[in-house]
Formats: sequence, structure tokens, C-alpha cells
Amino acid sequence: MSNLTKTSAGPNGSTASPVSPVATRRTRGPRLSGVTWLIWRQHRAAYWTLLAATALSLAWIAYQRTGLMDYLAAHGWPDSPDKWLEGMGPYSAEFQKVGLGLGFIPILFGVFLGAPLLAGDLENGTAKLVTSQSVSPVRWLAAKLGISALVVVVCTVALSVQFGWWFGLVKNADPGRGWSEGFVFDNTGPVPVALSLFTFVGGLAIGMLLRRTLLAMVVTFTFAVVVQVVWAYCRLDLGNIVTVATNKGINAPPSGLPDGALEIDRSYATGSGESLGWSTCAHEASETARDACVQKADIVGWSVDYLPISQMSGMQWFGASILFALTAAVAVFIFMWGRKRLV
Repeated sequence: MSNLTKTSAGPNGSTASPVSPVATRRTRGPRLSGVTWLIWRQHRAAYWTLLAATALSLAWIAYQRTGLMDYLAAHGWPDSPDKWLEGMGPYSAEFQKVGLGLGFIPILFGVFLGAPLLAGDLENGTAKLVTSQSVSPVRWLAAKLGISALVVVVCTVALSVQFGWWFGLVKNADPGRGWSEGFVFDNTGPVPVALSLFTFVGGLAIGMLLRRTLLAMVVTFTFAVVVQVVWAYCRLDLGNIVTVATNKGINAPPSGLPDGALEIDRSYATGSGESLGWSTCAHEASETARDACVQKADIVGWSVDYLPISQMSGMQWFGASILFALTAAVAVFIFMWGRKRLV
């Protein structure tokens, strides 16, 4: 008998079936299968591109932070602010430039990942082919949404942590460094994750409804830009404004503003408790006329409304929770629509 067909005998003389090397390799670790494998293979180019771009961005942020650390250490930080603050311009400009670039990530996720994800399959008939097999529309949608959302979360969480690590150094060196601006606020904490997920799921829903890839991408771009504009407009409303005032005259500045506080508004206070605009008496040409105007208006002091930097984290989580809730609502709509009307 040929050695290729022989089987080994067991302890009791029985024979054991040969073990295939392929089967051995397949059982060594978890492997994708079924609809999960199909979706990963279908969109693997986009997924790997996003992961690779994220890795490059993480490396660049780490490089920039290292350069800033070397500069601060060489100029006596934190003991000599007059030395290291003067030369921080190039490092702050690079920080702002990277932050502005990262601000486009939610738009990119919505336009290039969310919009074509279902629209392409609905347009070329792949969705009908897949759902005509043993895969239900709900299961197919869940796999599509779940795998892609996981990639979005992994990329944005990594970028948020890395950029926040860099911002922590800038914040400690110069507390007034624009924490409320979009290039900082929208790229740290949970905000980039929430914005990216919302635009991605919104693009997915738009593609499902329009069923045309190019049209869905154009509409999703408009949707993502509107989301960014509305978010920027409402960002400061997420915090609780703090007011500090003085009644010792207009030349006595109010005390108690912490480092990094964002000034919202200034106003004059009268003896009766009324607030007057900051332009009151500003039109007077001479100091004597201005003093007379101040006395006539009964101005006894002034007040400042501000947001402390200590509220940054709470504002971010509050805004992100709203975006997460909207994302969940859109996802529920996708499953309810797709269960009966997908194909």
C-alpha cells in the first residue's frame, strides 16, 4: 500500500484520519467568515487606507510634540515664560494647522465611506444579490454598519488621544491657547468620535435613500458641511457662562478670571443694577467728557462674562452625547427602512 494512503493505528488498533495542514492553519486563530468576510473584502481598500492614514497622522503628531518638548526644555519651561513664550509661534502655528486638517476627517468619513457604502451596492445590484441568498437585509445592514463604524471609532479614538496628548503640553505651556476653537475643541475628547460617527451614519442613510453613489456623495458633503457649521455656531452654548464684576469704578478691572478663560462679553454696571453696552460713552472725544458721561449714566463698575477652561471636558461630553443620540436615531431609521424597503 502506498505511504500516501496509509493511516496510523491507534492504541486499540483502530485507524485515525489524517489531519489536513490547511485545517490546522485555519484553527490557529479567529478568522472572518460569512457576510463579515464578504464586507471586509469588499471594502478592504478603503478600510486599510483609513487605517494607514491614521497611523501616519499619529506618527506626525508624535514627531511635532517631541520637537515642542525639546524646545520648551531648552528654554527653561516652565520657570521662564518670558523666554519660551516668545519663540512658540512656529510650534503653535503647526499645532493649529494640524488641528484644522483633522477637522476635515468627519466630512471625509461621511462622503467617502458612508455615502458609497450602501449606495454603490444598491446602484449596481449587489445588495439584491446578497440578500437573495441566506443573508437577511437586517444582518447585511448590521455587518455593513458595524464593521465600518468600528473602523471609524478606532481611527478617531486614536487621533483624539494623540492630539489631546499634544494639546496637553501646549495647554500647560500657554493656558490661553484657543481651547474653545474648533481646531482644539473638535479634535480632543469624545467630540471627533461623535462628529465622525454622525456624519458617517448620515452619509449611509443618504446613500440608502438616494441609491446613486455620486449623488449621495454630493448630498452627504453638503450635509457634513452643514453639521460642521451648526456645531461651530452652538459650541459655546454647551457651557455655563460665569460672570465676574466690580463696583469700584470703570478703571478697576474685575478680579478672579482664571488662566485660559474665554471672555464672552463685557458690559458696564450702573448703580441701579442695569447693564449697559461696552460702547457706552466710547464716542466721547476727551477724558473729561467721558467722565461726565460715566457720571450721567451712573456707571459704577463693569462685568465680564467668560467660560473657564475647566468646563472644556464637560462641554465636550455634553455635545458628544447629543451627537451620539442623533447617530443612534439615524441608525434605527436605517434598520427600520432597510428591513422592508432596502431592495
